[in-house]
Amino acid sequence: MDAGPAAVLLARLGPEPFDQTLTPENFHRALKARRSPIKQVLLAGEAVVGVGNIYACEALFQAGIDPRLRSSAISRPRAERLLAAIRTTLARAVDLGGSTLRDFRDAHGMNGEFQGEAAVYGRGGQPCRRCGAAVRRTVQGQRATYFCAVCQRR
Repeated sequence: MDAGPAAVLLARLGPEPFDQTLTPENFHRALKARRSPIKQVLLAGEAVVGVGNIYACEALFQAGIDPRLRSSAISRPRAERLLAAIRTTLARAVDLGGSTLRDFRDAHGMNGEFQGEAAVYGRGGQPCRRCGAAVRRTVQGQRATYFCAVCQRR
């Protein structure tokens, strides 16, 4: 019996960020298996699903990881910090109703408030809130990437 194209695509997706089976060990193993830059790996959804562009930038900042670093080069302690940062970032975003960049409204007609707390996303050229260096903007896979080259190391 043919599983169909949707089943094939879904089979490649990683676990949800808050899934109990997503342990630091499993997350690290999934990162080690990929050679692309870590931000692109997060967006691809094969190591973990649900980490969109804004939240990937913010979690990488929180974990102190340069978004251009090759995923396979991330150590186990850094992978553990990144997983914790993903979970913290997403939980805070949920608490604040997500992010509103244009005209998004939730089911109650409210804007998301997370973007107001962004440490790096959308802040290219502005001072880093942690160290004061200019936040950089680059493009990875046709997506804007924001990071602090001082706070986020390769």
